[in-house]
Amino acid sequence: MKTAPKACTGNLFEADKLATVKFVKGAAMAGDPICAVDLFCGAGGLSEGFRQAGFTIAAGSDNDPDAMATYAANFPEARAITGDIRSAAVKEQILDAARRATVLVGGPPCQAFSQVRNHTRMIDDPRNALYREFVDVLKEVLPPAFVVENVTGMDQMGVREQIAADLSLDGEYAVLPQIVDAADFGVPQTRKRLLFIGVHTSTGMTPPKLIGSDATQAVTLARFTGARRPRYQVVIQQHIRSLQAGQALDDPQNLSIVSAADAISDLINLPVGNRNDALPYSELLPPSSAYQRMMREGAGAMLSNVQVPRLNPDTRLRLLGIPPGGNYRDLQDELQERYITGHRWGQDNGTGKLSRKHFYAYRRLHPGVWAWTLNTKADSVYHYGVERALSVREFARLQSFPDRFVFTTDPRSGMIDGRHDGGPAHSRYRQAGNAVPPLLAKAVAVSVFEQVRAFRARELQSAKAG
Repeated sequence: MKTAPKACTGNLFEADKLATVKFVKGAAMAGDPICAVDLFCGAGGLSEGFRQAGFTIAAGSDNDPDAMATYAANFPEARAITGDIRSAAVKEQILDAARRATVLVGGPPCQAFSQVRNHTRMIDDPRNALYREFVDVLKEVLPPAFVVENVTGMDQMGVREQIAADLSLDGEYAVLPQIVDAADFGVPQTRKRLLFIGVHTSTGMTPPKLIGSDATQAVTLARFTGARRPRYQVVIQQHIRSLQAGQALDDPQNLSIVSAADAISDLINLPVGNRNDALPYSELLPPSSAYQRMMREGAGAMLSNVQVPRLNPDTRLRLLGIPPGGNYRDLQDELQERYITGHRWGQDNGTGKLSRKHFYAYRRLHPGVWAWTLNTKADSVYHYGVERALSVREFARLQSFPDRFVFTTDPRSGMIDGRHDGGPAHSRYRQAGNAVPPLLAKAVAVSVFEQVRAFRARELQSAKAG
């Protein structure tokens, strides 16, 4: 029988009226949990990774009620705070939870990246109000450490330095920015993220630098043209570390580098158009890789989020004409007609030809390498072995969410506050596609956890000696 996780009773610091910070002797007793609070948490990718690394998740906060329904279902031990952080009532709930955090984490949206060009600081731009709220919470609660993640679009000249300076709070924190790719940390998807890891200078900790496999530098997917149609092949760079990465990618029992087939081949027979969103594992193929076995751990007898949307007949014909790893540019001329079978669907652009003429149109996974970066839509990528879209569960697998993690929505109908348009099915794809991959989050969390645990040991020893 599982025991309930210990509650988070307070972080390791207290601030006096002069805003100086001092260690609270005895606050971090042996066995006390190391707690994380997740702002702008979405469905909970960061929280899941931190939980896997040993953190107790104290709370998560987001404005999206559907994402928070998923969060609450998967983190029953945590406080799920739904609402706009700019609301005074919501902000107070967040601060109350964050005061108990050892580590504050989150991915605050930043809608404007070009401020350095017009000499306006990012934090002062009204479009970045949510980012400013994260900095305000950090300033108020002063946890021993924090982690901020965001898209690499923020990594423009001067912007990275601005963010690091904002988060340093005038020297309170040592901050290390770094760009990482999820595929270098065992996630079957390339997904670059800009991380800011900060530690309070009074702790003696050092912001850790993440070291991955560098597989994304060693492996490429090359397009070869032949007599019949193009084909795509995994190509390994010719040096020792790259060859080792290639061997790891080819080995389905190696968890360090994971291909799309390693991630989802056991789900290839999911029925298209099935209304039932859960199936027993007994109706699926057995796991064929270490990754699939890991994903199934703790999931029970049933697998959720397995609905596969029906395909338009034209789309199916196009997928038949695209090899694994390919996209729109592999379509022959007759498959670029706007309506192939006469079935009229979507918006007619008046040209008689498809309007989706870009890399992201009609993409098919390649079984031998990780997936492209997923987005929020079911048609952002198609299966490598069968002519169909992916289920939410397959999105989740490619993001490294374990099968026990269930995506759901708020049961209330209509456009309630914070809800995105599109309906429950689209919301589940959006939640999965927008998330931080938990295995990437876990790599971050493990490095921070070790630093915090060592800091606690030093402080406890000092408390005993004093």
